[in-house]
Amino acid sequence: MTHTKQHTVVDSPYGPLTLVASDGVLCGLYMVGQRHRPAEEAFGARVSAEEEPFPEVARQLAAYFAGELTRFDLPMRMEGTEFQRSVWAQLVQIPYGQTWSYGELAARLGKPNASRAVGLANGKNPIGIIVPCHRVIGASGGMTGYGGGLERKVRLLEHESGKAAAAAPAAEALF
Repeated sequence: MTHTKQHTVVDSPYGPLTLVASDGVLCGLYMVGQRHRPAEEAFGARVSAEEEPFPEVARQLAAYFAGELTRFDLPMRMEGTEFQRSVWAQLVQIPYGQTWSYGELAARLGKPNASRAVGLANGKNPIGIIVPCHRVIGASGGMTGYGGGLERKVRLLEHESGKAAAAAPAAEALF
């Protein structure tokens, strides 16, 4: 089945975010310089941020960045393998302001020895921020890889812990 894709770009405290929809359903949120970011041509035609489903996505993102929203409620189409989709489904279960380790995530999937595979699936999450892959950390509590860059991961976690205002560097310094 072929899906019609379109995209728009919205501003955020973490730089421009490319939102991608497939048949009117959010299927991608990509940051500038993100690892595993598809080629621009894969996003479909660029449209106004007023085209559905983008106004509601932008509204919820703005509320999240303002500290007013802790859980997104958006229809999404996650395109990936069955295992990847199972990992991504667990990511939205991580409470706002909390972190899980890759091992904990693997255990919750019933695959306690699959932390490396969980990490690979986490890195290919196509809907960053909304599907909070930034909430996954190393077993020691350390900041390990993040497709959007470790600085963004740290800033997103600080934002969720309420430390963002004091700790956030100027946005232009990151890009």
